[in-house]
Amino acid sequence: MAISISVVLLLAILAVIFLRNGGLKLSHGIVCLLLGFCLAGSGIAPAIHSGLTVAADIVSGLRP
Repeated sequence: MAISISVVLLLAILAVIFLRNGGLKLSHGIVCLLLGFCLAGSGIAPAIHSGLTVAADIVSGLRP
């Protein structure tokens, strides 16, 4: 659950940055938001969640 909240927070921060810099228009942001909701309710959601979990495990295992 903590990873999901972190990813959502990171994506929200990136969306705000892109909106402020003009790289992402409000209409594009709304479309991305709707796509996220549709993906969360689809059958591919468990695969996306497990992929994000594996990626987070790999990143957390890296030592600089």
